[in-house]
Amino acid sequence: MNIRIIEAETEQLDDLVNLFDQYMVFYKKPSDVPRYKNYLKERLENNEAKVYIAYNEQNIPTGFVLNYFSFSSVSLGKIVVLNDLFVAKEYRKNGIAEKLIKSSFGLAKKIGAIRVDLGTAKDNFMAQKLYERIGFVQDEEFYTYSYNI
Repeated sequence: MNIRIIEAETEQLDDLVNLFDQYMVFYKKPSDVPRYKNYLKERLENNEAKVYIAYNEQNIPTGFVLNYFSFSSVSLGKIVVLNDLFVAKEYRKNGIAEKLIKSSFGLAKKIGAIRVDLGTAKDNFMAQKLYERIGFVQDEEFYTYSYNI
């Protein structure tokens, strides 16, 4: 399958939102295109995220990766946080996710980041297998905690 990866801008917002809505439903969130569109539009317009979209040879959007930026004080460096990765069900197992992840690696190199971090659901075994095959290493030194406001 011939796949083209582009950096998303507001012109691709509708394509992105359609995929993002499917992603949210995958993670058992309600479908809410207007809300997600507003959220993604703000991220793009405020340069708070870099998003890449995969298109097939028919110019159909097949997947996306959404990256945020962070820093590590201990490592004194920038970090790309690969926060969201999704490939539409009918296009999976075609190497699209790996190409999208590699676009995150390219972004990290471009901005001089020291690493790419990601997280996934404990039961998302297919994604875990892919991440480990590519070379991601599961953290065994630190736990992550969250505090909801």
